[in-house]
Amino acid sequence: MNLDHVFVCGDPALDFAATLRARRSARFEMFAAPDRLDAWYVESGLVDAITPAGQDDVDRATAVREAVYQLVTARRLGEDYDGEALALVNSAARAPSAVPQLTASGRWTAATPAEALSAVARHAVELLSGPDVPLLKECGNPECTRVYLDRSRGTRRQWCGMESCGNKFKAAAYRARRRSTAVAAG
Repeated sequence: MNLDHVFVCGDPALDFAATLRARRSARFEMFAAPDRLDAWYVESGLVDAITPAGQDDVDRATAVREAVYQLVTARRLGEDYDGEALALVNSAARAPSAVPQLTASGRWTAATPAEALSAVARHAVELLSGPDVPLLKECGNPECTRVYLDRSRGTRRQWCGMESCGNKFKAAAYRARRRSTAVAAG
């Protein structure tokens, strides 16, 4: 169940919101099938095992994801929350969450898709009502719409992640500088 989910945003709710990539252009859906949603829940570390999701679980998760993204964006921009988005996230947060169990090898959390989604929604509630709100930033890559927590020194981070966006822009800037130096020298 190892897929290509990325966790660079600094909070599970933000990483969840980032599963619809390139919102402004190509829009790449990470939850194209129920097994991809299952994989995200496990890879995120929120749960250790998940009851296989169905398409209705994917539909609910993507609706909550979009609501989380709307609320995060509104909070980041200092705008009012959308009432429907707020109701959807709060409804998901009210659902029972998975209960971790202690085993001989440590903590083990098995969950249903609804329980895992509740954990994501609760992370969103905690994030959007907590002290980290001023650290919310959108990636500097115009094609990327990930929002992340900027915990860098001086809060000067520009990219959601160096591997995903930062290296692309740094390499492009380097090539542009080399071209302009070559033109100036020629």
